[in-house]
Amino acid sequence: MHNNRYTFLYAIAISVVTAVILALTSEGLRPRQEANVALDNKKNILKSVLFDSESRQEVESKYNSDVKELVLNSKGEVLEGIKPSTLNLKREVNKPVDERKMPLYEYTGENGQKAYVIPVYGVGLWGPIWGFISLQDDFNTVKGAFFDHKGETPGLGAEIAEAPFQRQFQGKKILDENGGFISINVLKTTMKSDVPQASRVDAISGGTITSTGVDNMIKNCMEPYLLYFEKLKTN
Repeated sequence: MHNNRYTFLYAIAISVVTAVILALTSEGLRPRQEANVALDNKKNILKSVLFDSESRQEVESKYNSDVKELVLNSKGEVLEGIKPSTLNLKREVNKPVDERKMPLYEYTGENGQKAYVIPVYGVGLWGPIWGFISLQDDFNTVKGAFFDHKGETPGLGAEIAEAPFQRQFQGKKILDENGGFISINVLKTTMKSDVPQASRVDAISGGTITSTGVDNMIKNCMEPYLLYFEKLKTN
C-alpha cells in the first residue's frame, strides 16, 4: 500500500506535467489566435466601408490591396513608423486628446474614391463597446458603421451589433451647416432636440445606457481627427 508521501509526490508530478502541457499548448496556439484577432479586425474595418465577406482569402486580399494604415497625432500629423496594431485603443482614447496616438484606415474603393475609417471605443452598460465609422471623402458624410460589444444585453443593448441599428448611420453628417463638429447623435425617437435629422439616429428602445455609450464613444473618438481632415481638404 502506498503511503501518504507517495500520493503527495504523485499529485505534484501530475500537476507539474499538466501545467507544462497547458503552457506549451497555449504558446503554440498564440500565433494562430493573434492571426484570428487580426483577421477579425480587418473584417470589421471592411464592414464599415460596406464590404462584407467571411472568406479569409477575400478579406486579406481586399484589405491588403485597398486599405492603407496610418497613425496620427492630435496636430493632424502622420506618425511615421507606427502601426495601428501596436496601439492599445482603449488606452489611447482614455488619454487627453493632445497625448493620443490615433489609428486611421484610408480605404480606396474600386472607383478610386476614398473613405476614411475611424476606430471608436467606449463603455456600454456591462462592459466595453467598440467599432469603426467610415467617412466619405467629403470628410462629413458617413459611408458606413460597424459596432460590437463584449456583454450587452441580448435584445436590448446588444442590438448595436445588428444591421438595422448600424444602417441608420449611412449618409449621416458629422458637421453642422457651419462646418462645426456636431457628431452623430444617438437619441430617443421621442426626444426633442435641436440636432438636425441629418446628424441623429434612433437609440435602441430599452437600451438607453448602451445607446448613450455609443453616443459618447463617437463624440470622444471622432472629433480629434478633424484637424487631419482639414489638412487633406486644403492639399
